[in-house]
Amino acid sequence: MNTVHKHSKKRDTILQVIRCTDCHPSAEWIYNQVKPVHPDISLGTVYRNLSLFEQNGDIIAVATVDGQKRYDATTKPHTHFICECCGSVIDIETSQSDKALYDKIDSDYGFSVNYHNLTFYGKCKDCKCSH
Repeated sequence: MNTVHKHSKKRDTILQVIRCTDCHPSAEWIYNQVKPVHPDISLGTVYRNLSLFEQNGDIIAVATVDGQKRYDATTKPHTHFICECCGSVIDIETSQSDKALYDKIDSDYGFSVNYHNLTFYGKCKDCKCSH
């Protein structure tokens, strides 16, 4: 799926910023990280490149939190937790076998599953302790 596109320093920097964080950043967060390196970058450029990266399969959009789409450079299927208080998006390691789950859905419903997205919502440890 990775379409060949012209490389640019700005595009490479945007992708590197996403790959070097585990905070599941928003476009604005990414823009604020790239701006010191490329002072002439616009938020529109960040959005256009995020769309391109998403189309190419380089990143995924995890969820929209507080009106902002959040991104992840880890594109293999995995589970997320979103804190409804602070908006943190956190990767969750699960031990359940996808194959076992897919086989169960196939046997119970007759569906053939290719992939799934699982997201938990609630309060993270910090928010849970402070309320």
